[in-house]
Amino acid sequence: MQNIISVKNLTKYFGKEKALEGMNFDVKQGEIFGFLGPSGAGKTTTIQILTGQLRPTDGEAKIFNADTENARKPEFLQKIGVMTDNSGLYGRLSVYENMKLFATLYGVKKPKERIEEALKMVNMQNEQKKTVSKLSKGMTQRIILARTFLHEPELLFLDEPTAALDPVNSQHIHKGLKALQKKGTTIFLTTHDMHEAETLCDRVAFLYKGAVKLLDAPKALRREYADNTMTLELYNGETRVISKGADGAEEVASFMQKNAIASMYTNEPTLGDIFVDITGRELT
Repeated sequence: MQNIISVKNLTKYFGKEKALEGMNFDVKQGEIFGFLGPSGAGKTTTIQILTGQLRPTDGEAKIFNADTENARKPEFLQKIGVMTDNSGLYGRLSVYENMKLFATLYGVKKPKERIEEALKMVNMQNEQKKTVSKLSKGMTQRIILARTFLHEPELLFLDEPTAALDPVNSQHIHKGLKALQKKGTTIFLTTHDMHEAETLCDRVAFLYKGAVKLLDAPKALRREYADNTMTLELYNGETRVISKGADGAEEVASFMQKNAIASMYTNEPTLGDIFVDITGRELT
């Protein structure tokens, strides 16, 4: 599977301050790639380079096998959707009017049908007549997200797309993003929500002080950092931590014969636990 994004030894300075340091990663076609790190780690700077808003100081960054300085050209803009915290809408216009305007700018075919489809994916199909300035923060965020993939781009950059949303709408959007992935869309996602990262992402990169410290599939990372034990919760209220070896198997079998086990689970760390272990910082 070909790389849609390729980053090699990417470095960025702002004056004497180093924002990115020798960063390396790639993103495969059709992949949902999680880019995780605390505030100030370099996530926004990376997105700005990949979308052609900034030039790197050193190293290489490519999208669609072309230098990212091409990302601002019309033929590339048609392939890319970007949602960041400054993705503005026109407050005096209605939801539908905003969507129609951007559909016109991108030359969307059958705009009415496509607008309806995009709004349905973010659970806003019944709010089309509302003025944007009167929407809540969460509703506005959903409209920005719908606008981001209105023109059906091949590559989406989503910066905290569900940060202001309740669990119901977050789950609805997760389903929508998975549906886009099935159609072949590649998604570059930043998030502080570890559950979201595990739910959506095929692979995640842990970013810290401008460098990628760890990169793999969420399940692979959790297994790698597991402590090779499992926990039994018994009906009598006791909790037993046992090894996964032969001795542990005998102990489990003994409790099962007595029908004493209420629940049983392996002691794998969360992605948040792994991030703290690698960097010594919380993912906030």
